[in-house]
Amino acid sequence: MSVKNEAKKNGFLVRNLRNFFEHRALWLYLLCDEARKKGAKPETFVPAAIQRCGIYHGMRALTGLQNAAAQEGRQRGGSCKLLKKKLFPAAGKAIFEMEFLKVSDDALDVDFHYCPLVSAWEKQGCSGEEMDRLCEWAMEGDRGIAESFGCTLELKKTIAKGGGICQIRFKRKQ
Repeated sequence: MSVKNEAKKNGFLVRNLRNFFEHRALWLYLLCDEARKKGAKPETFVPAAIQRCGIYHGMRALTGLQNAAAQEGRQRGGSCKLLKKKLFPAAGKAIFEMEFLKVSDDALDVDFHYCPLVSAWEKQGCSGEEMDRLCEWAMEGDRGIAESFGCTLELKKTIAKGGGICQIRFKRKQ
């Protein structure tokens, strides 16, 4: 499988911020590799741990929003618009070269044209199958955040799987 993952935006700040994401991806790869060497099966605990991390961060973000809304005398609930606001700040848009296709309370469709996590895994010599698995596990964090905002996340295509882009689709739970 051939992975197409070429950055178009390469400014100094974006490159340095991407390094943080590559470092996170390297940790994930090395932790899983060491777990296997010790006889553990990362698939039995890594996805759940990453999802818990996502839920933790999502709840913190949502709680902060709810506190601010309460101070303003308004009530806020989960929505895809709110999720976009908290999950995708301007720096993230540049790092992942995001394209927002649809933004509403009920749906958020975003395509990523670059992934620094895949870049890190390529540098470690990961196979396509390994990158696909690591990507799926890493996305559990985003699924946890989505859950905190009353949404679900679906991956239609991924760079790690050779799709050329990551098609990420959030839907508000009914």
